[in-house]
Amino acid sequence: MVMVSGAQPQRDIDDLPKNEANYTALTPLWFLDRAALVHPNRASVIHGPVRFTWADTYRRCRQLASALSRRSIGPGCTVAVIAPNVPAMYEAHFGVPMAGAVVNAVNIRLNASTIAFLLDHCDAQVVMVDQEFFSLAEESLKIIAEKRKSSFKPPLLVVIGDPICHPESLQEALQKGAIEYEKFLETGDPKFEWKPPSDEWQSIALGYTSGTTKSPKGVVLHHRGAYLMALSVAMVWNMNEGAIYLWTLPMFHCNGWCYTWSLAALGGTNICLRQVSTRAIYSAIAEQGVTHFCAAPVVLNNLLNAPASETYLPLPRPVHVMVAGAAPPPSLLADLSTRGFIVTHTYGLSETYGPSTICAWKPEWNNLPLDQRARLHARQGVRYIALEGLEVVDPKTMAPVPADGTTLGEIVFRGNAVMKGYLKNPSANAEAFANGWYHSGDLGVKHPDGYIEVKDRSKDIIISGGENISSLEVEKTLYMHPAILETSVVARADERWGESPCAFVTLKESVDGSDEAAMAEDIMRFCRERMPGYWVPKSVVFGPLPKTATGKIRKEELRKQAKELGPVRKSRL
Repeated sequence: MVMVSGAQPQRDIDDLPKNEANYTALTPLWFLDRAALVHPNRASVIHGPVRFTWADTYRRCRQLASALSRRSIGPGCTVAVIAPNVPAMYEAHFGVPMAGAVVNAVNIRLNASTIAFLLDHCDAQVVMVDQEFFSLAEESLKIIAEKRKSSFKPPLLVVIGDPICHPESLQEALQKGAIEYEKFLETGDPKFEWKPPSDEWQSIALGYTSGTTKSPKGVVLHHRGAYLMALSVAMVWNMNEGAIYLWTLPMFHCNGWCYTWSLAALGGTNICLRQVSTRAIYSAIAEQGVTHFCAAPVVLNNLLNAPASETYLPLPRPVHVMVAGAAPPPSLLADLSTRGFIVTHTYGLSETYGPSTICAWKPEWNNLPLDQRARLHARQGVRYIALEGLEVVDPKTMAPVPADGTTLGEIVFRGNAVMKGYLKNPSANAEAFANGWYHSGDLGVKHPDGYIEVKDRSKDIIISGGENISSLEVEKTLYMHPAILETSVVARADERWGESPCAFVTLKESVDGSDEAAMAEDIMRFCRERMPGYWVPKSVVFGPLPKTATGKIRKEELRKQAKELGPVRKSRL
């Protein structure tokens, strides 16, 4: 018999049971065991002067698991890691769950009070922290100690040294009682007999949402989902065995979109980047054989607009780029293609293990004009192989919207690529999983070919004179303006229309923006020629755009700025 959740047992042709020979819980940890067996001498992780093989990485991860286990860190425990893309962060994605614990990769750009909330909320028993962020961790723990007072139990503090950093911060951490990471590994057994989870529903990772308006929510992921998505992300990208992957994407962002585990499955090579820059990316492509990397649109925009002194063009080989994190404008995708980058456009959320839909490319599209290809490419596409359900629905009735490319609905997900839920937050779980789907809060449309396209976050829709305006659609047009490097559009109060679009713009370095009034008028004239009149931004603000650690533009900050500007007194149209 086959059991379906919430239903009576289904009939089958037999009553054969699971046993140890024919069933084991799915977990990506086996990928590392296999990589060490098949490719023991192949480079696994490279970071500046540091170079490990897959045999080395497996040994080190077993040592980490053993060292944690000897300190009673195992099932039910959380290990927080505050670090950039360094080998220890990669090792934690295997070593921590090998001990049965849950890895919590923490965003290094958060402030101390936010990190204090995360560490306290997940009750982190161990904090592994990079030497340059030790003071941040220390300040965060002080905040928790002041809150908890006598009930505060300090976590085990492990400091990660990095040979490319100045040793002063490492020495300071050691003087304050932290254990150095390499010394900590030495306390572990390199032949530690780790055990896979008995249940694949066991948690493997915890990550926190940005928490821009409320406290961050802890997204809990399970071994089954990590296993399936690690394979799925490689398959949909056509990654080959032995791929050389550049870590431009932070591993703390959705566990590096599951590529932390994928690279072990492929026996590939991880090239770590402590600090991401255009020069570092082009250099790694030219000198280290990079074949793949992931990035938010802002990083790719910087690649296109980098000075000649920082680039290595033409590219020595085709380089595969996966873009997600924000909807890329078609102009960006077109420009990347002409540079020799093979772009794959994906979409997802922390709650879906990172990207879980892909604009799957069709060969017949290759014969279309470049601008038409770019518009098709800018869509978010279809579900990943490991995602069973993807739909655009009327949020009130949950009925699928017509596949007409115009009817707005909410994008919802269902399947193995959806999180277990939010940690210690039953009300948020009830809302997120209402009616048997995960609700993304993103608004989109479904095209006649079944491909979905994100139009906006529900909170980002601008309602002007009773008409809905997609901020993303306005941004796509703005990105076509030759003077604009980056832009983001939010609602601003308007005395006549209620709300109207307000464009925040960063100009390219080569552009003279000294006369802001003339430039703003030129931008608005450009928009009037290409979009409905009520879509045209009624105000333009120049300057750098605030961003998250993963390169997303912080629209909530821009909304605050727009509010501070006050209402538009009189519409220009």
